[in-house]
Amino acid sequence: MVPFDFAYYRPESIAEAVALFTEMEQKGRRPLYYGGGTEIITLSRLGFVSTAAVIDIKAIPECRVLDADSDPLVLGAALSLTELEEANPFPLLTKTAKEVADRTARNQITLGGNLCGQIFYRETALALLVAEADIIIAGPDGVRQSRINDLFHQQLQLGRGEFVVQVKVRRSDAELPHFHHKRRKQGEIGYPLVTIAALKKDEAIHTAFSGVCPFPFRSADVEAHLNDRSRPAAERIRAAVSAFPRPILHDIEGSADYRLFVAAQLLEDALRELGETI
Repeated sequence: MVPFDFAYYRPESIAEAVALFTEMEQKGRRPLYYGGGTEIITLSRLGFVSTAAVIDIKAIPECRVLDADSDPLVLGAALSLTELEEANPFPLLTKTAKEVADRTARNQITLGGNLCGQIFYRETALALLVAEADIIIAGPDGVRQSRINDLFHQQLQLGRGEFVVQVKVRRSDAELPHFHHKRRKQGEIGYPLVTIAALKKDEAIHTAFSGVCPFPFRSADVEAHLNDRSRPAAERIRAAVSAFPRPILHDIEGSADYRLFVAAQLLEDALRELGETI
């Protein structure tokens, strides 16, 4: 049970959702947009989230689009991770989404909810960062489109009252050679020590990581080292890992040094699978 009372709204258009948010904000009701709701429920039970108004975006048609035949691909923010997995419009995103939580949770977790979540792993962002996807955002100032790489700095930078409507991925990028792996402390359970997603485009390898730091990241410095083919692969990997942003997580799942060791191993696997000489 959620430990507080709230009003529930289910708008059927972007304009109605934004108007509701503005009205509830003016009344001091601390409104929240709602996609899958798993994180709101979890964090409210822990006392980290409280609201008097929930605005469910799942009835907004634009948020439910799944157009795998267009170019770019159009993926609604209210699609569940299971729906993305079954449709498989972007294989790297599918592999990333498939590793989030368990099947029951993925039936509820949405693409937009995972991207904007407070739980810092936010792994679907990895595939979108390396593919340089576009994000469609709605808010009090209207609807805008931006490259995710310009908006995602440790987390998606949204203004108050804004929400993600859609993600767009160029078909040519969705079809690129790719690599994904999630390494956990124990088998197939628990939070990741390191998750890596990579694409190879125009002979350059793009990489993004989750679990290493308390935020997902893609780094130009890391990729500059990784793609410097004047040096041996082992040296490139060491330099890339040394360029990771800080802090490096150090917790019960794994020490900072161990996370960096695992990240180096996964980078070697990625290079090998993407056709690099090791």
